[in-house]
Amino acid sequence: MSTAINRPPFSTLSTEEFHAAVHELNPAIAVFDCDGTLWSGDAGSTFMHWTIETGLLSRDATDWLDARYRGYARGEVSEVAICGEMVQVYHGLAESELRQSAARFFTEKIERNIFPEMLALVTELQQRGTEIWAVSSTNDWVIEEGVKRFSIPANRVLSARVAIENGIVTDRLLDVPTDEGKVRALLAAGVVTPDAVFGNSVHDAAMLAIARRAFPVNPTAALVERSTMEGWPVYLPVSIRRP
Repeated sequence: MSTAINRPPFSTLSTEEFHAAVHELNPAIAVFDCDGTLWSGDAGSTFMHWTIETGLLSRDATDWLDARYRGYARGEVSEVAICGEMVQVYHGLAESELRQSAARFFTEKIERNIFPEMLALVTELQQRGTEIWAVSSTNDWVIEEGVKRFSIPANRVLSARVAIENGIVTDRLLDVPTDEGKVRALLAAGVVTPDAVFGNSVHDAAMLAIARRAFPVNPTAALVERSTMEGWPVYLPVSIRRP
């Protein structure tokens, strides 16, 4: 009598299979989501809480944002709205202060969560001449700081951002790339049909769908369901696999 092996109810790739599949595709353009895909966790909400704890945000701004985030958790505030508001809340602060804070934050809180397999993959693709883009609904200060570890330049980052006037952060939204907004941001940047797209959330599904090949990484339950429907094999980084 054989013993059943507990396997995930969806198709998964080993690290070797994952890297081989990407390299076999020989992508000219590869697009990566960031939070949950290049590193574990949500840098956007973590940065929000960190700036509250460190006193960067005023008490009034903190109370307002806390109420809005609670509403988001209850499903009363949309994904695109909360992602935009989590950037707008810093209006009136100097952008230089936000960039300094983002650098300190990423080093202290997120850098250790980078998936080594994803860092290795991005590095290998860059060495082969692949054009790498990062797309995220987290603010540009954190994302641009984070992807420095992957040698992705700021001009290849599409993220939530507001206008800056005379070095001061305003509340005028320029973009909030989430859901179909990620596809629109890529189109505006001239990226119409990327060869490979990597994402971890159902909010990445629209841009995964426009790729020559989609690569769900560390997928949420909703993205697992979509991946199963689409026949997208998923990749689970070693650090988040359950025995």
